[in-house]
This record gives sequence, structure tokens and C-alpha cells, in this order.
Amino acid sequence: MGNSKHIEMSKSTALVWIVIAYMVALFAGGASLFLLDYNPLLDILVADIVATLVIFGFSRWFHNSSFYDAYWSVIPPLIALYWLAVTSTEPTTLRTFLMLGLMLYWATRLTLNWAVHWQGITHEDWRYVMLKQKFPGTAFLIDLGGIHLFPTFQVFAGMLPVYAVLCLSDAPFNWLDIVATFVTFNAITLQLVSDVQLHAFNATKQPGDSIRTGLWGWSRHPNYLGEIGFWFGLFLFGMAAYPAGWYWMSIGFVAMTLMFVYASIPMMEKRSLERRPDYQTVIDSVSMLIPLPPKKR
Repeated sequence: MGNSKHIEMSKSTALVWIVIAYMVALFAGGASLFLLDYNPLLDILVADIVATLVIFGFSRWFHNSSFYDAYWSVIPPLIALYWLAVTSTEPTTLRTFLMLGLMLYWATRLTLNWAVHWQGITHEDWRYVMLKQKFPGTAFLIDLGGIHLFPTFQVFAGMLPVYAVLCLSDAPFNWLDIVATFVTFNAITLQLVSDVQLHAFNATKQPGDSIRTGLWGWSRHPNYLGEIGFWFGLFLFGMAAYPAGWYWMSIGFVAMTLMFVYASIPMMEKRSLERRPDYQTVIDSVSMLIPLPPKKR
């Protein structure tokens, strides 16, 4: 199995292997926490890296880096629960309840969306395939650093406001918590609605068609806008709890925004232009991120 480039198995079997991979990763990451006693931030970062390396091992064994896909949404709530368990402060109960509840909403929706629509072990995210084929001489390093470790560090940076809420909070529940709740909930719901609309379109589309209905008629990437909004919402929770740390808490959502605007969206749109003859008209008439009425042509 480990030497085959094309592994044949059913999707249900593949998902079982995904679950096994994540159980091993969580065990390894959890075991590392017993060996560490520096501070909650550094300890969980090391555990996060250890768990990522385990998933990387499974990705290499099965020749499919999409083993990592669910990591983006599975790990953040577990990191938050660890900080909640070890904190020596008394987090504001309502703020903590709202933030963790919204994180669970986000993580459950995103993980289920991936699990339902992942096609199985023979399907690997086209971006991973493209990067490894484009640089075959450094494919191993791209897989390790670019596909696995980089997003782990990026998500960890996005979690810094959660650390502030759970371990550093020095402000009572306030108006900014209400704003954070509104922004985060609506960002996740925006992702949910846009994904539902996209999957419905994909089920009936013809080759070369571009989606221009629903949210997608007002924004070319409403799902990405929702993801950026989610991390911005966590930043707002962090600001409500520990405003003095605004400069380091902002690293995560700024990095997320830059990644989507200058990497993910250009890659997606270049591919769409190659595969869909009319996609340039979508670019010309539909806003990239912020929903706006489409331009008339």
C-alpha cells in the first residue's frame, strides 16, 4: 500500500483511515504535553507541530496530502479546550461560552462539509497536486512546509485571540463581545449558505459554467469572505478580553486575509479562467470579496 501511487479503497474505508490518522496525531500531540511544562502557549504549539507531523506521515504513506484538509477545522477547538483546562485565570463565562460555541459551529460545519464532499483516497486537492508537480525536485519540502506546517502555523496565529480570552482576560463582558458574536456568527453562516449554493450549482452545472446565482452573484468568493470574517471575529473576542494585546492578536486574521487575497483567490481565478471561457465576464461584473450589486454589462 505504501508503495502504490494509486490506492484503491472505498470512501468509507478512506474516512476510517482519516479517523485513525487523527486519533494517532491527537495521541502523539497529547503525549508531548506530558513532557512539556513551559507555558500553555508554547506547549500546545509544540503539540500542534507533533500532531501535524503525524498527519504528514499518513499523507506520505497514502500519497495524498488531503489527509491534512480536516486539520484546519478539527484542531482549533481542541487547542481552545486545552487552554480552558490549564488556565490560571477566570475567563468571563458568557464570553467563553459564546466564543467556544461559535468555534464549535464553525468547526463542525467545515469538517462535515469536507467529509461529505471529499471524493475519497484517490482525490487530492488540485492545489497540492499543482504545487508538487510544479516543483518536483522539492516536492517533499513543499508537502511538509507549504501544505502541512505553514497552515498549522497560520491557524495557530489565528488562535492567539482565543489564548487571550481564555488565559489573559482582564476585561468584563462588554459591547465588543456582542459585536464579535454578531460578526463571527454571520461569517460562519455566510460560509454555510455559500457552500450550500455552490454544491447545488455543481450538481447540475454543465462543463464550463460559472456560478452567478445567490451570494455568488454578488461576490466571487463569499466562502472565503466568511472564513476571513470568522478569524476577524475571534480577533474581536480577543480585543474585548485583552485589548492591550491587539498588535500580536491581529497577526492571525491579517495573515489569513493576505493568504486569501494574494494566494488562494489568484490561484482559483487563474484555474477558472483556464477552465471556463466566460469567467472573465464574472471577474468584470462581480465583486471579488465584499458583496456588491453586480455590474451591468
